[in-house]
Amino acid sequence: MTQIIFTNTMGVPEEFNPNPASSFVPDWYKEMESYIGGTKKPSGHGMTTGTIKKCMPVFDAIVGGYIITTYTDVFVSQKPTANEDGTPTGETMPWYEWPSFGPIHFHPIEQAPNHPNKGPLKKGFSYPKWINPWSITTPPGYSTLFTAPMHRESVFTIFDGIVDTDTYTPPVNFPFVLNDWKFEGLIPAGTPIVQVIPFKRESWEMKIGAQDELVDQNNVTTKLRTRFFDSYKSQFRQVKEYK
Repeated sequence: MTQIIFTNTMGVPEEFNPNPASSFVPDWYKEMESYIGGTKKPSGHGMTTGTIKKCMPVFDAIVGGYIITTYTDVFVSQKPTANEDGTPTGETMPWYEWPSFGPIHFHPIEQAPNHPNKGPLKKGFSYPKWINPWSITTPPGYSTLFTAPMHRESVFTIFDGIVDTDTYTPPVNFPFVLNDWKFEGLIPAGTPIVQVIPFKRESWEMKIGAQDELVDQNNVTTKLRTRFFDSYKSQFRQVKEYK
């Protein structure tokens, strides 16, 4: 089995170790019925009644890779802002505070002045970033995708990135934005920050499919439609393991 190594560089408590994403399945997914109406039966019109909970691509996205969480409480409040001459602007911006570890640093807005998620940030303000205590090492030829935890509610969203963690092993930090710029409240320790998905680097070349590919696709579709329930899962899905 291929190995990914997480090394604690800041001495955060063991209870905040990274874990497989399967340990963080969101409540909305757990609580949803697997079938419309709660009964496993066809729709009456030749269609399945499976809900999104039976969609294996969604499930594989939720449980793919590993989750890094916050390791201390962070409280967000709104602080009034002022102009360069000290006069109030009448606006507020988020103010972050925490009891330990210094989990947030900042990037000047000028480093990404036109990012589509910058919201109301403007000159003189900064992007917050989560300070990651984990050094990550993958085997030669493997990189890591760092992305916002998929299909999960959150008060913030990180900026996605890919790092060649076979050659670059220092901790990778995660700039983020609040999804609601007026948010006030507690982001508790143990909140998922990022989904960590290792992958093997390969060279790819794009091709536009022709008749042979169309025939193959039609054959797969025909096979898919031979079953009411779990057809993709039972006939096509390949198991992915993250331990």
